Amino acid sequence: MFKHAQDKLPVALIVAFSIVDLAAYFLIENFWVFLGYWLLLLLPKGVICAWNHHHQHVFTFRSPALNRLYELSLAFHSGITSNLWLLHHGLGHHLHFLDQTKDESGWKRKSSGRKMGVIEYTIDVTITAYYRAFQVGRRYPKHQRIYLRWTAITFVLLGLLIWYRPLAGVMIYALPMLTSLLFTVWVTYDHHSGLESKEQFEASYNIMSPVFNALTGNLGYHTAHHYRQAVHWSKLPELHRTIAHKIPAALYRESTFKAMLPNVRKTPGAVSRGESVPSEAPGDDTGAQPAE
Repeated sequence: MFKHAQDKLPVALIVAFSIVDLAAYFLIENFWVFLGYWLLLLLPKGVICAWNHHHQHVFTFRSPALNRLYELSLAFHSGITSNLWLLHHGLGHHLHFLDQTKDESGWKRKSSGRKMGVIEYTIDVTITAYYRAFQVGRRYPKHQRIYLRWTAITFVLLGLLIWYRPLAGVMIYALPMLTSLLFTVWVTYDHHSGLESKEQFEASYNIMSPVFNALTGNLGYHTAHHYRQAVHWSKLPELHRTIAHKIPAALYRESTFKAMLPNVRKTPGAVSRGESVPSEAPGDDTGAQPAE
């Protein structure tokens, strides 16, 4: 059933969150309890977005039907529907991250070529995510059909959930979907912003924090991830070791979570948000998964 045994625990936890959400949808009545529930799960649902990202790079199940059902669960946590990230991220950003005139998650303004701040970047990439995925999908019609079909199904179901129990539908599903998408884009700003290089090994920041990588499925090994995007998340540390000598020391930074906390000792040599590292510009990537 699973392509990789390492996915069993993350899937079990994510499905468990979906079951808890459904119970909360039917059982909670009070607005303040809804608000507390949303705040309590804000960060866990943000972390789930990383596992949605991994799934859209390497499908979790051998069965396309199981993948679609799993994506439905992921979408209600993350706001990212079937094939949205495969198109926008895998077949868009991964091919163009070294060319800011094309990058679907570009950190430069298309009009002036100047670097965006994190807030501008977060708003820009969030509000254009679905449209840019659609645009990339024109080159990959089979992926696009799945994207359009399951995005429609997701939002029809969301509409029914809001219609049946308006407050519960908004607080348990609609609001977390929006905030998780915003959170996802916000943390991706730290992956590449300020890095212009002709070398792919000089165009991504890396996070070596064991806690961060346990929570996000080794997303901190970001240069390795861009080097071979079809490599399963569990194998990224091993891949990183084979290319670590090519990565400049300045491209290791603090995790987003740790950078938010005051009075925490920095990892030696790590760069914090707001610091930039000069380099050079573009490269390419291969290996997006085939359509099912």
